[in-house]
Amino acid sequence: MADAMQKKFQDEVEKYQLAEKEFQKAMAARKQLDAQLNENTMVKDELDLLGTESKVFKMMGPVLVQQDLEEAKQNVNKRIAYINGELKRHELLIKDLEKKQEDFREKLSRLQQDFQKAQVKQATVAKS
Repeated sequence: MADAMQKKFQDEVEKYQLAEKEFQKAMAARKQLDAQLNENTMVKDELDLLGTESKVFKMMGPVLVQQDLEEAKQNVNKRIAYINGELKRHELLIKDLEKKQEDFREKLSRLQQDFQKAQVKQATVAKS
């Protein structure tokens, strides 16, 4: 009986560790999205400072290519909107993963308590 409980406990620990890795991956992706959002917001602010006669260039491979100011602003705004959408998606994913982890912690706690009770019961039966 104790071996089966220990195996079940070990399986749950492994599932918890996988959930923890997923959570870390989601947090890293969120951090990267935050950095991209900040970078694109700074680019938007800089583009907003430019006059209509200003020239804007875009890096395409090793070459700088002139780009229309309005087109550049639209591209940056689209990127910001996309990144905001991805951030919202990752926030939901992170909340879901946090809930999963909490459920695993509760389950592991219950299994550990059950295992300890079984050990105490087994020890009292052995003494009798």
